[in-house]
Amino acid sequence: MNFRQDFPIFITNPNLVYLDSAATSQKPKVVLEALRYYYENENANIHRSAHFLAEKATVAYEATRQTVADFIGAKHKHEIIFTRNATESINLVARSWGETFLKAGDEVLLSKLEHHSNLIPWLQLKEKIGIEIKYLDIDESGQLIFDESQITEKTKLVSLTGMSNSLGVITHLKPIITKAHEVGAKVLIDACQMAVHSPIDVQELDADFLVFSAHKLYGPTGVGVLYGKSDLLEKMPPFLGGGEMIQQVFEDRFIAGDIPNKFEAGTPNIAGVTAFKAAIEYLNSVGFETIQKQEKALTEYALEKLKALPYLKLIGPQGMKNRGSIISFTIDGVHPHDIAEGLSQKQICIRAGHHCTQPLMDYLELPATARASFAFYNEVEEVDKLVKGLEEVYEYFNQ
Repeated sequence: MNFRQDFPIFITNPNLVYLDSAATSQKPKVVLEALRYYYENENANIHRSAHFLAEKATVAYEATRQTVADFIGAKHKHEIIFTRNATESINLVARSWGETFLKAGDEVLLSKLEHHSNLIPWLQLKEKIGIEIKYLDIDESGQLIFDESQITEKTKLVSLTGMSNSLGVITHLKPIITKAHEVGAKVLIDACQMAVHSPIDVQELDADFLVFSAHKLYGPTGVGVLYGKSDLLEKMPPFLGGGEMIQQVFEDRFIAGDIPNKFEAGTPNIAGVTAFKAAIEYLNSVGFETIQKQEKALTEYALEKLKALPYLKLIGPQGMKNRGSIISFTIDGVHPHDIAEGLSQKQICIRAGHHCTQPLMDYLELPATARASFAFYNEVEEVDKLVKGLEEVYEYFNQ
């Protein structure tokens, strides 16, 4: 099936080869229509006014919360907190849970794969209260190297990616989560890439916190999700103060509202949250079985074609085992930024740089990589255009 017809950007840009979905996905027509529908038919603030328009907006907003809860298998819809992005979701946990329950000397376990969004908030806590940061190393394929001895009584939080945005490797989380819980540590999963390519059941995974962003999941920008277990969220203080997050306010004190309200201060991105429901419903209509089949075929074909280029080096998994549809690579004698610029001139969009994973690039002794990321709306012909473009870029810099 040709899914490209569902995405208006490919109609207005018929020659576009978009291979940067790991940065942000394109949006299907139903999402764009949902955004417009809100502003034309339901535009009002939520959880406040008693008039009919505000009620319609509130119902639509809360319907998305239930849809997200169902999408990841949450037990209760109030375990879903809407933020601006996954970065804010992690910061919320660091500031609210971290500053309340961590103390100097407590250990937070991360990995060499982590995005800056899952590094900086913990490094800030290290500066502020003196926690210790530990890292899991990775093997040649990019997979986490885990030994149970790395989690001790001092470990209070394990915060890991479910799928690397740089290397595409799908991490083995279950043994780590099990061991963390044995010592009483909490677990946060960065599911920004993971949620796009495979179904998630947070109860089966048993993560204490899980975050992802709508914009990578074919939804609008400016919407993030934090899932947290109810008993943890109830014990955490508010992250931001202001309207909506309160139950009562006095001149000298306030009483915070119940979850999820106490973590959603101020007017949120109502249109974006409402349209995110349309994105999830669209994904459900396509189905993860179809998505995975299409993306696997594209990635397999791309790996075969790229390996045939003698001057190109794949970074991360060399085959299809434990990998998603992200491929990072370098080309002899050509900087990744030059690769991306050369392809851009042919309307081929890839990412180049450190991908917000500078410690990983340092570990790999690389300044940057080029990265092609595939979605189910991509086609085999686009892989051929990518390979031809890479050949021409290499020839240009090696004349």
